[in-house]
Amino acid sequence: MPVITTIEDLRVLAKKRVPRMFYDYADSGSWTESTYRANSSDFQAIKLRQRVAVNMENRSTATQMIGQRVAMPVAIAPTGLTGMQHADGEILGALAAKKFGIPFTLSTMSICSIEDIAQATDRHPFWFQLYVMKDRGFIERLIDRAKAANCSALVLTLDLQILGQRHKDLKNGLSAPPRLTVANILNLMTKPRWCLGMLGTPRRNFGNIFGHVDGIENMGSLSEWTAKQFDPGLNWGDVEWIKKRWGGKLILKGIQDTEDARLAVDSGADALIVSNHGGRQLDGAESSIRALPAIVEAVGQRIEVHMDGGIRSGQDVLKARALGAKGTYIGRSFLYGLGAMGEDGVTKALQIIHRELDLTMAFCGHTNIETVDRSILLPGTFPT
Repeated sequence: MPVITTIEDLRVLAKKRVPRMFYDYADSGSWTESTYRANSSDFQAIKLRQRVAVNMENRSTATQMIGQRVAMPVAIAPTGLTGMQHADGEILGALAAKKFGIPFTLSTMSICSIEDIAQATDRHPFWFQLYVMKDRGFIERLIDRAKAANCSALVLTLDLQILGQRHKDLKNGLSAPPRLTVANILNLMTKPRWCLGMLGTPRRNFGNIFGHVDGIENMGSLSEWTAKQFDPGLNWGDVEWIKKRWGGKLILKGIQDTEDARLAVDSGADALIVSNHGGRQLDGAESSIRALPAIVEAVGQRIEVHMDGGIRSGQDVLKARALGAKGTYIGRSFLYGLGAMGEDGVTKALQIIHRELDLTMAFCGHTNIETVDRSILLPGTFPT
């Protein structure tokens, strides 16, 4: 086993262990992937101010996200098909997050179901991400199931009314479970750990949908249903309806524009996530970290601002915090750890990010995450 010290180490190992179509699903963007790449590279352009002769004792990265105490300003992002990166992937991610003291967000398009997560974590509160489908009865049932499972926040994704052009997924013929083509069989033969894990679990379909929708009898009909069900007519009236139906903490994911941020405030949501869907929707869109400052300025203290996209280190978390994000989300960094080593890999990813966050905060002259602001950044290196 190689020595793992960075998220990049986990990515390299995950690429070796996860079947190609599922690794590519996680580690790719849409069209030319320019926004996908910018999400990470724009973080690197931001430079930090090193301070010295500052007491670095008694450091704390603990804070709150939507009123929930967290060990660091990081949550696990909702990611579809997580249970195809590693057997029972969503369960393993939720368990690691619970032990670490950060939120876990389950995707509508997960392999493990809402009920699976609740049972595995002894009904520990987790967050649930909702896609809006045309079948409003199904959405109502999903929301009710999330309530019954003790979900403490609903994360409503607004930027997937239609699907971006994701070339790798199209070329790989992405499906869950993978279709047994010659190419897929040859690739699976090189991933024995993954195959053994999948043989040991019954969870290989979309757990939140399979068995909960009339007429879904096989993966062919499920694929047809999901392709038809994402609602291109989603609007702010739907957000109001969902907020009323849910009745709890509501987070709006996919905000990139200041006008939309103001509409998010008007909707009464508790938080918004500055996000471009990991560069998987509109290629050519601004990176999340570049979009963040203007949105923070536009909404002030009227709504809690979070962000995702491109976070590969604790330094990235600190930079986002300095630019006004009260919380951040990790998707790929989480999936790399999961694909590499299961629950242990997720824990390792969280440990790496936490250690980098803690040390960098100290080098910048702070001992408490609550005091971090733009003063830790070198002027002229960050977006305004």
